[in-house]
Amino acid sequence: MQTSSGASSAGPSSAGPASRPRPTSRPRLARHVRLTFDPARDRHVLLTPEQVTVLNGTGAAILGLCDGRRTVAEIVTELRERYDRVDEAEVRLFLGQLAARRCVEAGDG
Repeated sequence: MQTSSGASSAGPSSAGPASRPRPTSRPRLARHVRLTFDPARDRHVLLTPEQVTVLNGTGAAILGLCDGRRTVAEIVTELRERYDRVDEAEVRLFLGQLAARRCVEAGDG
């Protein structure tokens, strides 16, 4: 994850160890987190009380599907309908990294 100007940038290929949610987990944004579009940056951002995380398009697409109803496997399936190549392990790693930062909560299905 890269940090510049008080904002960090995130997408599925961000490096770092994290506990990956299971395919049956049902991720959702934590209560204190908002996913929104920032017109000044022309990008989606993840807002927390302490930080603004600038998302790449894929990261925003993943988080846009994290509604607490879909499983990780269902999210990956839907992403595969939109994009040519989707690596389930990368999606799970991305969600795990955000869970470690307490931005995503992964309920068990």
